[in-house]
Amino acid sequence: MNAIALLGRRVIERVQGIGVATLMLLQVICSLPTWQGVRLFIYQMYRVGVMSLLIIVVSGLFIGAVLGLQMFSILSTFGSESMLGTAVALTLLRELAPVVAALLFAGRAGSALTAEIGLMKATEQLSSMEMIGVDPLKRVISPRLWAGIFSLPMLAVIFAAVGIMGGKLVGVDFLGADEGAYWSGMQSSVQFFKDVLNGTIIKSFVFALICTWIAVYQGYACVPTSEGIATSTTRTVVYSSLCVLGFDFVLTAVMFGGI
Repeated sequence: MNAIALLGRRVIERVQGIGVATLMLLQVICSLPTWQGVRLFIYQMYRVGVMSLLIIVVSGLFIGAVLGLQMFSILSTFGSESMLGTAVALTLLRELAPVVAALLFAGRAGSALTAEIGLMKATEQLSSMEMIGVDPLKRVISPRLWAGIFSLPMLAVIFAAVGIMGGKLVGVDFLGADEGAYWSGMQSSVQFFKDVLNGTIIKSFVFALICTWIAVYQGYACVPTSEGIATSTTRTVVYSSLCVLGFDFVLTAVMFGGI
């Protein structure tokens, strides 16, 4: 009976946490923007977006290079090296760019957001804002949430572009695939609305909302101790990664699976 009671308590706590996080998200979305909020939004765009560019570019280059190497090896077995550009582009645009960019974003920016907000809570900065009549949701949570939502889609597009160039660098320049076939095959097979808009941008918007929402909530609701901040930061990365992979399956099934 104790085990059943413990399980029920954990389930209730998780459901309650989801409800509180949803209410926080709705309050942030419904709050009216201010000029100061716009300035904070631009600053947070720099912190979570621009500061993540290096890891996105380096990862995209190497993943594109590996794709070019593997795809060339597989396609050359069947004499289909001309399909190299198509294979690299569709793999990146539909799957790898939004998913890997979201996982990197959760590990780099999401964990930083959770730790920062958690530290503000531990040092009583959030409660001090409430005492002087400043809403922490508008001042702290809202700029970071919107910055994450708008940053990740741009990072995913950059990831895809760099990955395509990495595939070209290895497949064409090093392994000798035809450059004209690489670009023409990509041009004839990639559709903007289906592959770029749905596959990369819309997926990235969904992943950005999930990752940033989890990050700011975990920081806002964490236990205000060093151990609590560490636990919330770990939860941010784990929960975000699992949600990205799970929602990727759902979105792929809806967009490309005919469901």
